[in-house]
Amino acid sequence: MSTQGQFPGAGGESERTRRLRSLGLNEPTADEAFDRFAHLAASITRAPIAMVNFINDERQMFRGLYIPPTSAETTAEIGASWADRGIAFDLPTREMPLSHGFCPHVVAQRSPLALDDILAYPRFAGNPVVDELGVRAYLGAPLVDDTNTVIGTVCVLDREPRQWGRERLRDIQHLAEALLSEIRLRDNLLAQQQEMFAAFDGSPFPIMLTDGPGQEIRYANAQHADTFGAPTVYGSVGMAYPQLGAAGLDRAVAEAYHTGRATVLNEVRIQSVRPDAQRIQQIFSFTCTPLRSARTGQVHGVVTVGMDVTAQSRTEEELGTLAALLVDRLQQNGTAVGRPGLGGGETGPLLPG
Repeated sequence: MSTQGQFPGAGGESERTRRLRSLGLNEPTADEAFDRFAHLAASITRAPIAMVNFINDERQMFRGLYIPPTSAETTAEIGASWADRGIAFDLPTREMPLSHGFCPHVVAQRSPLALDDILAYPRFAGNPVVDELGVRAYLGAPLVDDTNTVIGTVCVLDREPRQWGRERLRDIQHLAEALLSEIRLRDNLLAQQQEMFAAFDGSPFPIMLTDGPGQEIRYANAQHADTFGAPTVYGSVGMAYPQLGAAGLDRAVAEAYHTGRATVLNEVRIQSVRPDAQRIQQIFSFTCTPLRSARTGQVHGVVTVGMDVTAQSRTEEELGTLAALLVDRLQQNGTAVGRPGLGGGETGPLLPG
């Protein structure tokens, strides 16, 4: 069974993919809150596997995943229980093709799906997860957000046939509703973030926001794009802005992220990228400040603010050059700069060295 044809793919991005991107849920990375929610789903339904699965046009992404521990110590503690029936899920990454599993069907139909014994349903019995992962029972409910977009599912699996019944079906629907409250909160926070970005766009300073240990650029304000150019790809700092990476800004951002302390990078010399400007060299100072989660206190990103100190540096350089010239000329003329106590313009003999 495959529902891949029902997903637009690269030729025409679906509203679901755009929505997932706007919510920051379009990558198959682990999320602690969603992992806890998957564990709760497994506990309530007494199923060995549980997932919070977001689905875009190309793949399924298990942002929340619960697989019971299989250590001997854990087995001794809990005894022979439902958790011992865990499937040996081989998921090196938290993603799966759209052709695998039953969540794409739930998303396409916008309704819950309960399969007590998958082999009893010819439409689903040939799905790859039956033979590859030993899945024999499935229960899932769609996640329909406030824009009426189905963005994914919450689901549970078992390797043995089982009667889910109306109670378990109601449980999984209630879990989906509760999970949507978490997503709604994130959406509200993102809306506030967009307002903050709008304020940043009016700033005269280049501002950039990076996310995670990979330093992926999530935002750059208008001044940043005007000064350093729009990145061709929103990857890492060094990839998007080779000049800044070569100057060490990527290392400064990484240091702020890993140490949790602000870092400063001075004397960064950048060739101007403005098409209407002369190819002049500008000098910048960058301050990289870690961003912490209000909930956990953990660093999740870095905001980097640049300041053009070219004029300041030029003034200092010019003053230094002028001072050197004055000293050189005074030494050549055998005179010295006025000493304290002498009136303006008064000089004394140059003391022998």
